[in-house]
Amino acid sequence: MPAAPGRTARGRTFADRTACGPTTRAVHAAAAALLALALGAVAVRGVAEPKVALAFTVLIALGECVRITLPGDREQAPIGAAGALAYALLGPLRGVPTAHGMLQVVAVTGVGLLLAWLPGLALPHRPERPHRRPPWADPARRDSAARRLLAVGFAAAVFQPLYNGGLVDRFSPEGPAYGAFLTAVAALAALCDATLAALLRRSVGGLRFPAALEDELRSLFGIGSAIVATGMLVSLAAGEVGLWALPLFCTPLLLAQVSFRRAAAVRATTGQTIASLARATEVAGYTPHGHARRVADTACALGRELGLGTRELALLEYAALMHDVGQLSLVEPVPDGATAVLPCAEQQRIARLGSEVISRTGVPRQVAEQVARLADPCAGPAVGEGPVPFAARIIRVANAHDDLLTVARGRGVGEAVGRLEALEVIRLGRGRVYDARVVDALARVGGQARG
Repeated sequence: MPAAPGRTARGRTFADRTACGPTTRAVHAAAAALLALALGAVAVRGVAEPKVALAFTVLIALGECVRITLPGDREQAPIGAAGALAYALLGPLRGVPTAHGMLQVVAVTGVGLLLAWLPGLALPHRPERPHRRPPWADPARRDSAARRLLAVGFAAAVFQPLYNGGLVDRFSPEGPAYGAFLTAVAALAALCDATLAALLRRSVGGLRFPAALEDELRSLFGIGSAIVATGMLVSLAAGEVGLWALPLFCTPLLLAQVSFRRAAAVRATTGQTIASLARATEVAGYTPHGHARRVADTACALGRELGLGTRELALLEYAALMHDVGQLSLVEPVPDGATAVLPCAEQQRIARLGSEVISRTGVPRQVAEQVARLADPCAGPAVGEGPVPFAARIIRVANAHDDLLTVARGRGVGEAVGRLEALEVIRLGRGRVYDARVVDALARVGGQARG
């Protein structure tokens, strides 16, 4: 499973370098307004079933403290999310009807989120150590909290009025119709959360909305389905066994988090392997310092512009970081490491040698395939090899862009003029050497390489 795309050697993601857009601010404002309304309503009306509300508040707060990191640098609190969904879908409790309503669901969820943030208030904010910043200073945590409030509020707004109005009474809690109704509401809530997540990722991370939504929908078949199933199960089981259903049926989800943590450790090890290989050519003097990272940054920027999703961006970044490994087979380094100026046959030989090394490192198979084909012309692939992977076409343009910039700098050409020259040279090979869509994307983004 790929690690997070866009993770730079400095420990920053593309999202960290992008200011919050109007969509993000609108989502945060909507969540804050909803929470303020819910807290005000509960303060005026009082808390219905205080013991039940307290139990779910504690469950949500504890669940928020036990978080996991998913691919794409997305944090998730499965137990907290399942607990909030269960409270939104809670009908009878041990056969006794409940009457907490939609606004109390939002209030309990919000208080649980705020309680989970309390330990972080004593943690000083250190920009140089973003992984230790308090929750309130973490944009990802704020986005997650806003999504949680809005998605849970949506589920409660659909279920609670129907339940409290008696329209759900026609379904027996023991019958299949009641379970089907809960499933439909939970599925709609999951789609709401996925849509909000895609909007936030589009606003903050720069992904195209269709690609971001596809990523979020794909994640529903992983930990997302476990969260939805646990939330429904707790709400149903509470009708029979009461509040004991909360710890009893959340335990399997806690065990599932252990597996996700192990997968995260594997991704971290893979990332370290890739970082070492990416630096090997620089340490050996075959490529300029920072070349691999600049190519990876430009390739990911092009990938986002062209609508690639999170997984595709991760594989693209892996391949871009290791695209020059084959240069270690050369007796003499290429001047400035600029393989883009070599004959096509030599570029292909270096790419295939690098692919053979990469295929033995345990990284995903697609990475080695992308590196093997990155020097093949986009038109007229070798017989039997099929079309050049799109990621390989992106890396070839990104690599040529940085190589040509490096050569221009060596001639004393200014940065702006060098970028124009590099783009003009690449345009001369548009549709023949370089993929036309990628060249056009490079012209739009202006190149993201940094000196």
